[in-house]
Amino acid sequence: MTRHIRQAAVFCALLLVALLVNATRVQVVRSEAYDDNPANRRAVIARYGQPRGDIVVEDVPVTGSRDTREQLRYERTYLNGPLYAPVTGFASQVYGTTFLEHAHDGVLSGTDPRLSPLPLWNDVTRSRPAGGHVVTTLNPRAQRAAYEGLAGRKGAVAAVEPSTGRILALVSAPSYDPAALSGNGPGVEREWARLNSDPDRPMLNRAVRQTYPPGSTFKVVTAAAALDAGVIRDLDAPTGSPAPYRLPGTTTLLTNGGEGCEDAPLREAFMWSCNTVFAKLGVDVGLTDMTGTAEAFGFNAADVRIPFAVAQSTFDTSLDRAQLALSSIGQYNTRATPLQMAMVSAAIANGGQLRTPYLVERTTRSGGVTVASAGSRSVRQAVRSSTARRLRELMADVVREGTGKNAAIPGATVGGKTGTAQHGIGNAGTPYAWFVSWAQGDRDMEPKVAVAVVVEDSAAKRRDITGGGLAAPIARSVMEAVLTP
Repeated sequence: MTRHIRQAAVFCALLLVALLVNATRVQVVRSEAYDDNPANRRAVIARYGQPRGDIVVEDVPVTGSRDTREQLRYERTYLNGPLYAPVTGFASQVYGTTFLEHAHDGVLSGTDPRLSPLPLWNDVTRSRPAGGHVVTTLNPRAQRAAYEGLAGRKGAVAAVEPSTGRILALVSAPSYDPAALSGNGPGVEREWARLNSDPDRPMLNRAVRQTYPPGSTFKVVTAAAALDAGVIRDLDAPTGSPAPYRLPGTTTLLTNGGEGCEDAPLREAFMWSCNTVFAKLGVDVGLTDMTGTAEAFGFNAADVRIPFAVAQSTFDTSLDRAQLALSSIGQYNTRATPLQMAMVSAAIANGGQLRTPYLVERTTRSGGVTVASAGSRSVRQAVRSSTARRLRELMADVVREGTGKNAAIPGATVGGKTGTAQHGIGNAGTPYAWFVSWAQGDRDMEPKVAVAVVVEDSAAKRRDITGGGLAAPIARSVMEAVLTP
């Protein structure tokens, strides 16, 4: 009898050891696999089991959390959702996260270990601290001015503080309400399908994820390259440019939209946007120096993040002379995001120094203690300070007496450059209207804002589409919003 009891005890001990070994395998060895298993809803339930941290604009949260009392308890809410959608993105229980909601998901959801003073204890207890907050660099008045200026049109606006790189406005139109994607009901799937089938693509962030031919606004870069390379030394000296201009190695003649461009000095050519002058200047500067200047302004950079990724703006590095001529007036393969063109304007306004743009000032714990701040931003000299000074002069002439008069602001110095970009097969598409600018109040020590606006107005008559007519008034309202105390 005793032998049978001993055998039973050994068998039970073996069962206990096997149970412990299996528990160890499940809890330690296989824990990651079980955590990542789609059938395991514990992580999802925990993720939505507490309010999400907020995205903040000038001390005001533009996001929130609503208690649904359901299994996935807290659902994301948005204040003025369409206004800030290109910045916040969405946080959906079905479709995940985008933009700031994605880039700082760890802070907002409370999973970032920096939010807890005792991260090891949280690992043991499987608890998480309250979601932190993301404080943006946005100026709410500039954001609204850009949004209202684009009302009823497709397009985008980017505004930057030249001396720091802080993004003051980032707007894309048409927009959408990210709150419609927050929950997990059938309405969310219907809204997702509607947004994705909309030909106007309201979820496309045109300010940072769409590239356009920059048209004549790229002449700022070409003028900078010509001045830096010494091809132009006197702004008022004749440039020897024929009108029309025959593209090198071809029989194609490039013309201008107006008169008076033949042999025009750079000052006049810049003011009235003479294609022939700038196409010849690009060829005279040469591909190497044109590429170097474009890349110094940020073109061809593949790793720009603000903190979410920005589409690469491009200047082709393998051009023949005819293609270089067209690229130098912002056509052919030259492509730019509105943020990139705002960076060009900001560098000119900032004495030739280009600050890396950024959208997040700091992240904090729920109580307001700073977790991380933007800190000092990298800077590079895009062009010589003397070149930047002369370009500011040229851009100010455009607004004072040229094609950019609609951007003028009383009590401020404003510089700008208009652009009308052709696109499509045989340039058959409706042109894009561009305007890039900067502004400095009469009492300010330095320019306070640089702006880029692009408008896709397919309803306008082709002859009425100009950067000065459609885009410049929008830029003016954004600049006024920043300059007004």
